[in-house]
Amino acid sequence: MTASSFSKFKELHESSKPLLLPNAWDAASAILFERDGANAIATSSASLAWASGYADGGTLPREELLAAVRRIMRVIKVPLSVDIEDGYSDDADAVADLVADLQQYGVAGINLEDGGGTPELMIAKIKAIRSKLAGAGFFINARTDVYLRGLASGDAAIQMAIGRAQAYQAAGASAVFLPGLCDAETISTIAQAIDIPVNIMAVPGMPDISQLFAAGCRRFSLGPVPFQLAYHHAREGVHQFLHQGQTAALFKHELSYPSMNAGLNIDG
Repeated sequence: MTASSFSKFKELHESSKPLLLPNAWDAASAILFERDGANAIATSSASLAWASGYADGGTLPREELLAAVRRIMRVIKVPLSVDIEDGYSDDADAVADLVADLQQYGVAGINLEDGGGTPELMIAKIKAIRSKLAGAGFFINARTDVYLRGLASGDAAIQMAIGRAQAYQAAGASAVFLPGLCDAETISTIAQAIDIPVNIMAVPGMPDISQLFAAGCRRFSLGPVPFQLAYHHAREGVHQFLHQGQTAALFKHELSYPSMNAGLNIDG
């Protein structure tokens, strides 16, 4: 990774505009999103696992993750952030070794989640990563699942989220990710309590991004939704082909073979 890639990614979190971060699952989706104007790309752990033939939830083998990242990095020019779930290990040093490999591939940052683990384990992983990288610029987006897993509610959830965010910040996190949260007032309260950017994942019925940005959220991602959308339409078209003998739905798109092929023919 070049220093400029990390710096650019960091600056995108400090801009006067929200960072809109689409989630890719392979080189083809990543290049499409980049060509459509994305200033940075993130992977979705669920989408990448599904595309690789594995269930989400820590089952993706390390070598499969690294191979997928190499393919994405081969074709894009914008910064890439990789979702590594909980680092695929409870061993903080093993997580740090994985992140060091990603950094060597040119990745600008990661998502690392506390999930069902303790905040203390998450802190140990963040500290191990920072120690392993020895001062190299790298963006650690610390995800806490207070809201996604419903670990608390009301004021207790706010205080839990703030406590974890502050602890992760002190350990070396660059930002805090709060999936499952979309309330502007709560976002504002949490954002004012910490000195690193807050980011959330899109959910049905959430307020406009402009409203949440004004409340203090700086980064917005989509999780597995682009994957689900793409595969939903593919399945619907194939269903009509298999069960109705119809092919019309399969050609209702504007993604041409030459355009797609040219986007990936970077060595030609």
